[in-house]
Amino acid sequence: MRQVVRNTLSAVALSLFAIAPAAAQEAYPVDTVTIYTHSKPGSGSDLFLRAISAPLAKYLGANVIVDYWAGGSGAKAMANLAVAPADGSAFYATTPTHITTSLLSKPDKTYKDIDYIVNFFYDPEIFYAKADSPFKTIKDAVDFAVANPGKAKWGGASAGSLERQILEKIKKAKGAEVAIIPHEDGAGLLISVLNGTVDIGVGELAELSGQIEAGELKPLGVYMPERLPNLPDVPTALELGVDSDVIIKFRGLAGPKGIPAETVALIEAAAQKVLADPDFKKEYEKLNLIPGYMGQEEYRGYVGKFVESQAKFYEDFGVTAE
Repeated sequence: MRQVVRNTLSAVALSLFAIAPAAAQEAYPVDTVTIYTHSKPGSGSDLFLRAISAPLAKYLGANVIVDYWAGGSGAKAMANLAVAPADGSAFYATTPTHITTSLLSKPDKTYKDIDYIVNFFYDPEIFYAKADSPFKTIKDAVDFAVANPGKAKWGGASAGSLERQILEKIKKAKGAEVAIIPHEDGAGLLISVLNGTVDIGVGELAELSGQIEAGELKPLGVYMPERLPNLPDVPTALELGVDSDVIIKFRGLAGPKGIPAETVALIEAAAQKVLADPDFKKEYEKLNLIPGYMGQEEYRGYVGKFVESQAKFYEDFGVTAE
């Protein structure tokens, strides 16, 4: 069953927080904005959307609703968005998952049937193990796998996922004979790491920070170009020499094709104000989200290059939907 979370701030109340006088601003064309997501409540996407809905509503001057279309790994959300009115009332919370679904499962509606509007964040991926693991860094885990063929077990998500790709790339580059155990989602992988079914996992820091703070998990490495402010002592995979490349998870908004340029401009302006808002900055820093603003033209190009890299990975590694 789809669940809907409504932002309780009304457009009238929100107008009180406007940065410029109301008369000097162009009004957003609709009163209510719905953002579809393929993820379940409690997921990384859910945390992102819950955090962003209030400040986005504030700067758009419209109500913001988060509408959950779980299942289909984005197929249902893309299908719903593709036929939605192109008036700025409907968007889809983009992550790499919908690209994977488009390329591997080939649903009726794919990334080609929607348009990319704005990107907000990059979501850091980290390597992690349970607290009493003998590994101090991801390099230790990789070195063990290389030195002990067939003994190491790494946990990843589904075959085409970003997390699985990271592990497959490292496995191939280092010549490690290691079993990569697939999981349906990050929650299942977390349990497997905690109970020792797998030695390490890779996942979103936002979903793991609670267990890290509780001392149940320890981070082994960061899969970002630079170290994270909230984990300054944790090295990156790049500096450890584990990988020479970085695949980054993005979080933004896509809409149906044909949204007027002036409406897109309002969304772009609101997005930049959201990221600059000092109160919201405190909130997204707690979630370990990295600001990564891209307007429509840049975001379109970014997604296009991402699609090319994903398609090449699937071909090189023989990844299919089965």
